[in-house]
Amino acid sequence: MNINLTLIGQSITFALFVWFCMKFIWPPVMGALEARRKEIADGLAAAERGQHEQELAEKRAAEHIKEAKGQATDIITQAQKRASEIVEEAKGDARTEADRIVTGANAEIEQETNRAREQLRQEVVTLAIAGAEKVLKREVDKDAHASTLNDLATQL
Repeated sequence: MNINLTLIGQSITFALFVWFCMKFIWPPVMGALEARRKEIADGLAAAERGQHEQELAEKRAAEHIKEAKGQATDIITQAQKRASEIVEEAKGDARTEADRIVTGANAEIEQETNRAREQLRQEVVTLAIAGAEKVLKREVDKDAHASTLNDLATQL
């Protein structure tokens, strides 16, 4: 065996092997590598987009929280204002009710005063008649002297 012939045979076999690999093995391997490279690139791009979206979402959430705090402050302010209005209305109603009660009490006092005066007048008339009977030593006719007794009662 000649080394040259073996070397040529091995070279031809190697060339066939390289051709076979380049024709049938290399394209699917390169396609798989290219697909994997593209998949990794898409994944990195999606990660960047996701991170950007997350930052935007955080900003929007911060804005919503700020708006909600502002609305809550407005609602609290309105509630405090309404509470003050309710207290003032209640005070006004209480004053009105107190004035009504005082007016009613004054009217009742006036009525009681008039009743007491009338009762005193009748008692004075009765006492005056009793005194006059004793002084005159005879009975005084109430019906006959009614106008005189009424004048006396109004003077008292």
